[in-house]
Amino acid sequence: MLAGIPLMDLAILAVALLAAGAVTGVLAGLFGVGGGAVIVPILYEVFGILGISDDVRMPLAVGTSLAIIIPTSIRSFIGHRRKGAVDMDLLRAWAVPVVLGVLIGSVIARYADPVVFKLVFVIVAGTNAVKLLFGNEKWRVALDLPKGVLLRGYGLLIGLLSALMGIGGGQISNIIMTLHNRGIHQAVATSAGLGVLISVPGAIGYIAAGWGRAGLPPDALGFVSFLGFILIVPTTILTAQLGVNLAHAWSKRKLEIAFGIFLAIVCTRFIIDMF
Repeated sequence: MLAGIPLMDLAILAVALLAAGAVTGVLAGLFGVGGGAVIVPILYEVFGILGISDDVRMPLAVGTSLAIIIPTSIRSFIGHRRKGAVDMDLLRAWAVPVVLGVLIGSVIARYADPVVFKLVFVIVAGTNAVKLLFGNEKWRVALDLPKGVLLRGYGLLIGLLSALMGIGGGQISNIIMTLHNRGIHQAVATSAGLGVLISVPGAIGYIAAGWGRAGLPPDALGFVSFLGFILIVPTTILTAQLGVNLAHAWSKRKLEIAFGIFLAIVCTRFIIDMF
């Protein structure tokens, strides 16, 4: 399929993917989201231009996003940890249930209708955007995160929904942590660590889920596009630290507003596409 595309079109595609990678890296460091909420809609449009079947177009975008955010999440996590903002105890508690949720999401991805992925995007991004833009300090469900089974349940939910969205978990874990009286800076930093736990098993799971599926491009490994991976990853690595530095330079409210606007844009994009 790629061999039949004119050279100029390929050049434009490459430039677009490189530019998207640069934006993704900054957003990953700034919001701890791994960049998936940006990459998924971009890849969705790119794969449409390439004529990829609608049956596999969305899961291919999600799986490729999970692969792309592996190095971005690692770099973002290292940057935030150096600044002492990551809650390592919470990451350890969430590690197993998050990975389990990702694996369940990968299985669902093989059989789910494409609208399922978009609907999850809209619900999660919309809820988070409303909370960040219009909420205040009184928006709390508890003074701290729960312990035991309930805490692990949150981890399972984060992993499951993140796998269906192709994100590093930031959109979900940020709202959970802030509603439980955790500061936005700690939430963003800890989310970067979750991105590592989600992206690695998620990418592997999507490769397995899409293996042998009809309608995929020749460069695809299951639901992961090799071309998308190699074009976007380098620029995300280069720009992630810029986002980390910016996140720690901004005030709490400024970071909340910026993150809320970002999520509202993503949510609007998929609502339009669904209708």
